[in-house]
Amino acid sequence: MISFRRLAKTCLTGTILSLSLLLGTSANAQDGKTLFQTNCASCHAVNKKMTGPALAGVEDRWPDKTKLHAWIKNSAAFLKTGDAYANNLYNEYNKTAMNLFPNFTDKEIDAILGYIKTVPAPGTGPATAANPADAKGQEGDNTLLFGILTLILAVVALTLLQVNANLKKLADDREGHPSVEPVPFWKNKSYIALVTVILFVIGGYWTSVGAMGLGRSKDYQPEQPIYYSHKVHAGVNQINCQYCHVGVYQGKQATIPSVNICMNCHMAINEYKGEKIYNEEGQEVNATAEIKKLYKYAGFEEGKPWDASKAKPVEWARIHNLPDHVYFNHSQHVKAGQVACQTCHGEIQKMDEVKQFTDLSMGWCINCHRTTQVQFKDNGFYSIYEKYHQDLKSGKLDSTKGITVAKIGGTECQKCHY
Repeated sequence: MISFRRLAKTCLTGTILSLSLLLGTSANAQDGKTLFQTNCASCHAVNKKMTGPALAGVEDRWPDKTKLHAWIKNSAAFLKTGDAYANNLYNEYNKTAMNLFPNFTDKEIDAILGYIKTVPAPGTGPATAANPADAKGQEGDNTLLFGILTLILAVVALTLLQVNANLKKLADDREGHPSVEPVPFWKNKSYIALVTVILFVIGGYWTSVGAMGLGRSKDYQPEQPIYYSHKVHAGVNQINCQYCHVGVYQGKQATIPSVNICMNCHMAINEYKGEKIYNEEGQEVNATAEIKKLYKYAGFEEGKPWDASKAKPVEWARIHNLPDHVYFNHSQHVKAGQVACQTCHGEIQKMDEVKQFTDLSMGWCINCHRTTQVQFKDNGFYSIYEKYHQDLKSGKLDSTKGITVAKIGGTECQKCHY
C-alpha cells in the first residue's frame, strides 16, 4: 500500500515536471522569436529577400549545420576557410558583410532556426487570411491551456489522495487492524498545508510579476486620431524612417513628424489606391478618408495654394515612453551605434497600427548592451577609446569577437540614470 506521503510527493512532482516541460517548450519558441526580431530582422525576413537572403529553408541550403553556426557567429572568419557556398553567397549580395554574433551560443542559434521553421510560407498560413483580425485570433495564447491543465492535475492529485485513504481503511478492516475514520480533506492538516504552500507560491509569483510590470507598456497600441499605416509607408513605399522622424539621427528624441512633413507628399497624393487595410478589430479602413483628416489638420483645401500657417499639430497618442529618471539618446544608438530601428521597435515596416514591441525594461536594455558589438571601424565617435584601438592593433583583443557596449561602460548605472 502506497503511503500518503509518498503518493502526495509523487503527484506534486509529476505536476511540477509537467508544467515545467510545457512552459519550457513555450519559452524556447518565444526566445527564438525574440532573438530573431532583435538581431536578424533588420536585414533578414523569413520569406522575402532584404539586405540578406530569405531565411526560409536556410538549414537545407547549408550542407553542414556546424558550418551554419560558424557562419552566423563570425561570417568574416568563416569566409577565410574558402567554403564555396559561403563565398558565393557573399558575392551574390555584393560582398555586404554580415553582422558578427560571436556571443551567440549554439542553443540560441538553434532557437532562432526553430522559430524560422514555424513561420508559414506566403499563402499557406494564417498570416494570409483576408481579414488580419482572423489571423490574429488564430495565433492563440497558451496561458489559458496551462491554467486548465494545472487545475486538472490538482484535482486528480486530490482525488488520488482521497482514494488512497479509503483503500487503506478497507485494507485495515480486512486484516483486522483497528482503523481510524478518514479525516475529510477540508479538515486534513496535510491537505490544508499543501494548498497553502501552492497558493503562497502562485500568489508570490504573480505579485512579483505584477510589481516588475508596473509602468511597462509592452503591446500598448492606442487608437490614433488619424489611421497611419507604417506598413504602407515604410514597408510598401520604402520611405526611410529618418525622413519622417528627423531627430532620430541627430538628437535625443526621434520626434513626431510635423504636418508639414506629411504634406510634402500628400499635397499630391490625395487618394489611396493600394491593398485593403484593416484595423485591429478587422474592419476595413477607408484610407482616403484618413488623408482627408490630415487635410483638416493642415488647413488645406484641394485645388487651392496651401497656407502652412493655418496648420495645427495632429494630437498623436504617444506609444513609447521611458521613466523620467532614465536617459536615452536616439542619435547615440542610431548614428554612433548604428542600431537598426527594428531592434527596439520590432518589424515596424510590417505594422499597420504601431504597438510597443518590447517592455523596454532595464534588463532588456542591459542584455542588449552585453551582447551588441560596437562598430569601431570607420566610426569617429569611438576614436576617443584609444586603448581599445591599440589593443586591437596589437592583438591583445580578438578583432573577430569585437567590443561590446558593456566594455565601453554601457552597463554603468550613470550612463542611463542621472
